[in-house]
Amino acid sequence: MRPIDALNEIATLLERERASRYRSRAFRTAAAAIEGLSDAELADGSSLRRRKGIGDSSFAVIQEALAGGVPAYLAELRGAAAPPASDLRRRLRGDLHSHSEWSDGLTSIDLMVSAARALGHEYLALTDHSPRLRVARGLSPERLREQLEVVPQYSGDGFTLLSGIEVDILDDGSLDQEDGLLDRLDVVVASAHSKLRME
Repeated sequence: MRPIDALNEIATLLERERASRYRSRAFRTAAAAIEGLSDAELADGSSLRRRKGIGDSSFAVIQEALAGGVPAYLAELRGAAAPPASDLRRRLRGDLHSHSEWSDGLTSIDLMVSAARALGHEYLALTDHSPRLRVARGLSPERLREQLEVVPQYSGDGFTLLSGIEVDILDDGSLDQEDGLLDRLDVVVASAHSKLRME
């Protein structure tokens, strides 16, 4: 198993079990710190330990993965994860609501697409938040336009990344994004995030 894959899978499993963001982020940081390093560079324990972003736990995972096995911590997390997919789960073809690190998600689009492909999905809709939800770093029109430029590069080989947004429904019933931009999207999820008791 490649060390970078082990670190990213650990981060994903921690995110799924809703562990503290610090823990999952530590493994994502370690994965970023070793990206592009050769196995020989990774095997040089003394320089690896001094590398920013590598802590004791991530160092152990890297060493165990380099030795050819599944790191013990990853095996433990896999064992605690949900049981194998049911027949219904196997029939799912994709996900139409997801958040990336562009808003309040924890994961990059790259990793989300890799995970969706690994699950056998045919599509994933990227539906980051709209601008009104500031606490979630919602996408301004400019940032949404920027994301629209990135999305097409992930489609191909039987997989499609759909462009989208989770847009707030405003007090007057309008949607929290420019109409022209909404027209360009594949998926629009309309949500109420405030004034939920309004009549």
